[in-house]
Amino acid sequence: MRILVLIPARGGSKRIPGKNIRLLGGNPLITWSINVAKSVPEICDTLVSTDSDEIAEIARNAGATVPWLRPSELATDSAPSTDVCLHALEWYENNNGKIDGLLLLQPTSPFRSRDSILRGIEIFRLNKHCSVIGVSEAESHPMWCFKIEEGNMRPFIKGDGLYMRSQDLPSAYVINGSFYLISPKNLQEYRSFFKNDMVPLVIDALEECIDIDTERDWRLAEEVLKKNALRIATP
Repeated sequence: MRILVLIPARGGSKRIPGKNIRLLGGNPLITWSINVAKSVPEICDTLVSTDSDEIAEIARNAGATVPWLRPSELATDSAPSTDVCLHALEWYENNNGKIDGLLLLQPTSPFRSRDSILRGIEIFRLNKHCSVIGVSEAESHPMWCFKIEEGNMRPFIKGDGLYMRSQDLPSAYVINGSFYLISPKNLQEYRSFFKNDMVPLVIDALEECIDIDTERDWRLAEEVLKKNALRIATP
């Protein structure tokens, strides 16, 4: 099986300036994802899509393929991530042959493990190349969530969930941002990783579910590194 990893890494980051190359545990953030991808035999290549010369140089030095800088129309805040994926997929298959799956690894999930990637690829294989999405159990159950309408609280989901004990609630999961795998055919047809037959890759380890989007998230990642220094493999 040939799996292409795509790591999207724009140069602009408003909440955390220079996030993708900021040092985490002494290494640029993007190198965490590059290095874990390099350790998986089914991955034929790791392609970084970026609009930044600095990110491109760091990614190449870490062993990733960076054949071009991303076109400007795909480097804006409003550019759909699917278009970025399709652009990279078209180039790669035209120049390196067909692949079985495109695996999107966001650099903001630095602690995803090799074992989780291998599990996700195996789920992909067993389910005939459907869409596999990384999820984690929700911290706040949707049946206990509210919306505010005209100053009043209304249950976000109608039903009797508010009156159920926490242990009686059905399990609920959220997308954690660490793993998206789909076949080229399905990505091209649906222009999305989300389709009716998508299958979960359930990830229980809390550190793997960290998605760095704010300074608070960054501080949490640094704390996790301190506490798990012997368990988390650094690049």
